[in-house]
Amino acid sequence: MPNIKSAAKRARQAIDNRIRNRSEKALVASMRRKLIDALEAKDVEKAKSIADRYASVLDKAVKKGIVPNNTADRRKSRAALALAKLSQAKV
Repeated sequence: MPNIKSAAKRARQAIDNRIRNRSEKALVASMRRKLIDALEAKDVEKAKSIADRYASVLDKAVKKGIVPNNTADRRKSRAALALAKLSQAKV
């Protein structure tokens, strides 16, 4: 247990931040799973809408400092590439 008042407050804040970060990371992961499922089902329209939401969720996570910017960019790029590949295969 911290002896200093500011250290105790920091410990309390760390607990709240950890909970908030975990829920945000879980949201990113669930959107990613939904996108993968839509891609595997070869449903272009559903995958397209989920990819847009996935990109939005990633951007918000970057803004909150939960996911690094380059990581989000890489994931969005790979999602767009997979979506393009699926769209091309449907033509």
